[in-house]
Amino acid sequence: MSDPVLDLTLRPKIIDAICSVYDPEIPVNIWELGLVYDIDIDEARRVHIRMTLTAPACPSAQSLPIEVERRVREIDGVADAFVEIVWEPAWSPTRMSDAARLQLGLL
Repeated sequence: MSDPVLDLTLRPKIIDAICSVYDPEIPVNIWELGLVYDIDIDEARRVHIRMTLTAPACPSAQSLPIEVERRVREIDGVADAFVEIVWEPAWSPTRMSDAARLQLGLL
């Protein structure tokens, strides 16, 4: 269960850290691509991130979750981080932000 106070203080830092992780095949960060579905911060300051990949056979399937965990663990105040890869709902380009669409020339 998320802690509302930690959610207010840590969530923006976590999102900033996630925004520094890029899919190596797409020049857009994984937050703007819509790959992150949920961020949960418990009372012990452990962060659980539910995310997906653009496709099950994504070549970055091993590296992206590890990179996200590493970046989030580096945040002052975070005790630990865990990334869970999920496939439901399936990712589609409609999950991308307008900024991502603009950057990829889709707007």
